Amino acid sequence: MPRKPKAVYLRKIRRAAHLLFFRRHRLPGASSSELKRTLGPDYRKALELLDKYLKDLDLQVYEVKEPAPEGEARSRFYIRLRGVLTPTEAKYCGWRIDDLAGLAVAILFITVRGGRAPRQDVEKVLEEKLPGWRVKAGLQRYIRAGYLSEDEQGNLYLDWRTWAEVDQKALMDLLLKYGE
Repeated sequence: MPRKPKAVYLRKIRRAAHLLFFRRHRLPGASSSELKRTLGPDYRKALELLDKYLKDLDLQVYEVKEPAPEGEARSRFYIRLRGVLTPTEAKYCGWRIDDLAGLAVAILFITVRGGRAPRQDVEKVLEEKLPGWRVKAGLQRYIRAGYLSEDEQGNLYLDWRTWAEVDQKALMDLLLKYGE
């Protein structure tokens, strides 16, 4: 099979960056079908090359598997941090430290409960450390930001942004290491 010229891959890398960095729909990033349609069947090679370019910027192309209703798994690709934010950098995100702590506790609680938990239970856990008004405002903020979602029965579950941005295994390891 002949190798593609470097210019072809540079165009594909540029196009992949546009698809992943700029939001066009409700969700950021791009689905595997969208990337395949736009970049061709070798879209994963273009994503690998883009990931190499982004490594120096401490960013990475990250894949999240999405279960489809008919059982066929699909993927969605995002750009996210490769490392972690320092406390000073986290301050520039616009979130208070207690909001970040509340989000971490909510994610851990929902994860431990199998990915879904009643809102009242999450509120009760958060109210042990935060004022009640901050808990309600925080949960609404987490939902608006896409970290959590709520169904009609009042159950909270993890949403797309948690799957894309939060290393749940590392968060769980921290809990086990430093938890009470």
